[in-house]
Amino acid sequence: MTSSFIAALLLGYLLGSIPFGLILTRLAGTRDLRGIGSGNIGATNVLRTGRKDLAAATLLLDGLKGTAAVLLAGMLWDRDVALAAAVGAFVGHVWPVWLRFRGGKGVATYLGCLLGVAWPVGLVFIAAWLLVALTSRYSSLSALVASLVSPAGLLLSGQIEAAVVFLVLTAILWLTHRANIGRLMRRQESRIGQKS
Repeated sequence: MTSSFIAALLLGYLLGSIPFGLILTRLAGTRDLRGIGSGNIGATNVLRTGRKDLAAATLLLDGLKGTAAVLLAGMLWDRDVALAAAVGAFVGHVWPVWLRFRGGKGVATYLGCLLGVAWPVGLVFIAAWLLVALTSRYSSLSALVASLVSPAGLLLSGQIEAAVVFLVLTAILWLTHRANIGRLMRRQESRIGQKS
């Protein structure tokens, strides 16, 4: 069983570490994504290139790589091992070895993994994100709140192992958003639609 967990972690990591934002922007001939804004490879930073289409594609692909890792591991092994693939995919996106461990903040991949593990709770994440976004217009706050709701949703649905795993992923996601949290506390965070 240990070997299958290690294999699933590696599988998830390899899929999660594919830097779609960087690949898409390079193919489109835009500036190096790592020299723009936060320097991250996620959809939010891709949006700073002015290409909404590339940002949307990055968001979708970053989510799908998490879902693919979970579903593939579930087919090859079982649901518990698929949770290891979720961890690998999320960690791979945040700390990809190919980019000197400097990746994205992980929101789309977190959601993709969650949809693969328990799609109803994934829908809860989306609903929480939209609710907070509509009321506050803070994208970062929406992600932070939605990531807190998700482990609770898993726990309430009796998925204890998944709840523990996603609680750990939530902690990492909050770590990647530490600069955003600081700006939120100082009321300096940019709102959705506001030019930074």
